[in-house]
Amino acid sequence: MNIKRYACAIGKYLSDSNYRFLMNAGFGKYNNLSDKEYLERKFECCMGKTLDLDSPQTFNEKLQWLKLYDRKSEYTVMVDKYKVREYIKNKIGEEYLIPLIGVWDNPDDIDFDALPDKFVLKCNHNSGLGMCICKDKSNLDIKKVKNELRKGLAQDYYLTGREWPYKNVPRRIIAEKYMEDATVKELRDYKIYTFNGKAKFCMINTDRGTDTRADYFDESYNWMDFTWGYPHADVKPQKPVNYEKMFQLAENLAEGTATLRVDFYEVNGQVYFGELTFFDASGFDKIIPESYDLKFGKWIQLPDKNG
Repeated sequence: MNIKRYACAIGKYLSDSNYRFLMNAGFGKYNNLSDKEYLERKFECCMGKTLDLDSPQTFNEKLQWLKLYDRKSEYTVMVDKYKVREYIKNKIGEEYLIPLIGVWDNPDDIDFDALPDKFVLKCNHNSGLGMCICKDKSNLDIKKVKNELRKGLAQDYYLTGREWPYKNVPRRIIAEKYMEDATVKELRDYKIYTFNGKAKFCMINTDRGTDTRADYFDESYNWMDFTWGYPHADVKPQKPVNYEKMFQLAENLAEGTATLRVDFYEVNGQVYFGELTFFDASGFDKIIPESYDLKFGKWIQLPDKNG
């Protein structure tokens, strides 16, 4: 960070209470706040309005309500990137699982010599911190990879957005086969959004990790004109071969949930499961225009409180 940027950051920290809260939260200052207090304050910082938990209307508001009052023990298994494999096997079949190479509790236990030239390492309890996508093992800085994995294992992902299912996930490192589709020359994410068990639309991520773009399509592959964290692609992605199948599989996996995002990949014509997410962007990303936030919120029928 150069001096000018550093000075601007200090000025913003001193003058902007919302920015100050978010920065302090990142350093753990509010870890002892109750979930309700923390979510109310962070929602106001990120969304620019008061969180209504008595009568939530928008998608993002209802996600905060669900964090507090929809607490089924099986959700912890569903967000665990290791244990969810058994859940997927039982619900839709193990043919949809990316091949598992290994699982460890400690980075020092990993035998890198035994790993293939290409692989993916990641923690099972968080979203990205510590991940290693290796395309050529001969160029791998193993010491750096181990240090990043330690950072990932140390992260209490629950505290960042009070997404309680992650709180009690036993922390592990998993290695999976490196996957890439020969047609598009990348691994595109197909994220299916379900509402009370019904798949409604799909987000397609392109150029992931370099210049990530996101486009949204309904069940009939009609493009939906809104943005949510990422800009649209310059050229709309083509419909994947297994688009309808992904919607069907997502509905099987989302049975009994108020809302669930089910991620898939399509690799050389075969569908593979990615992960399950209950709280997209933790409910803190603005959906533009806001009418879509309200539209998606109407699709969620909240369950009885059980938290």
